[in-house]
Amino acid sequence: MLKSETRYAIDPATAKTLDTEQLRDHFHVGGLFADGEINLVYSHYDRLILGSAVPGGGALTLDQMEATGTASFLERREMGVLNIGDAGTITVDGQTFEVDTGEVLYIGMGAGAVEFAGAGRFYILSAPAHQTYPTTLIRVSDARRVEMGSKETANERVIIQLLHPEVCKSCQLLMGYTQFAEGSVWNTMPAHTHDRRMEAYLYFNMPSDARVFHMMGEPSQTRHLVMANEEAVISPPWSIHAGAGTSSYTFCWAMAGDNVDFTDMDMIAMEDLR
Repeated sequence: MLKSETRYAIDPATAKTLDTEQLRDHFHVGGLFADGEINLVYSHYDRLILGSAVPGGGALTLDQMEATGTASFLERREMGVLNIGDAGTITVDGQTFEVDTGEVLYIGMGAGAVEFAGAGRFYILSAPAHQTYPTTLIRVSDARRVEMGSKETANERVIIQLLHPEVCKSCQLLMGYTQFAEGSVWNTMPAHTHDRRMEAYLYFNMPSDARVFHMMGEPSQTRHLVMANEEAVISPPWSIHAGAGTSSYTFCWAMAGDNVDFTDMDMIAMEDLR
């Protein structure tokens, strides 16, 4: 079963007038990872699609989505798929890939239908593409690892970059995930924006009663969203994106936009946050 919805872009002047429920309607993505379902959200921020596929031991096929306006989903798109569950398989263009926990499969433009099977919980990200790059399984051992933060500032973490120019070629899609050391809860602080790219976060590996307070909004007009396990958030280019959790967690980050320079960001001084 395929379920989909469209989210339209909201400018910062409008966003600062929204209450909590309205902010969640535009930027929070819940209800993902349901057995036997593919759930997709088409965002008008850089035309990123994010969602999930949970075969639940069976098989699910993604071939078409009305919002793309194309004969097949990947006709003019590329895709990255992160498995946050047990091992599963993804079949693309007649080739089957065994995708283990924490691994990413990059699928190039024009690859055709994608079949998900097994016990995987697959997080899907897709962006428009301008050329075809090879479909590639990116294992955790292939990733670029960047250690940041400290215990003293409660943000000691490792950034695991999987879909990154130094690991695997893509047109505009970047993705990976960040894991925290014990006792660290703050991510991406000091905060930043990147006006040339949007971003999406998926928070996972959280206890059922834990929450992450995701910070968003303009630096001078900050807001927050309360996130539960396996919920995502769409982050506009004009918005900061940071968070703090009530316990340990992992988050998958993904970006689409003008370039694939991971460090293309505009840092915000702590004293400028409001």
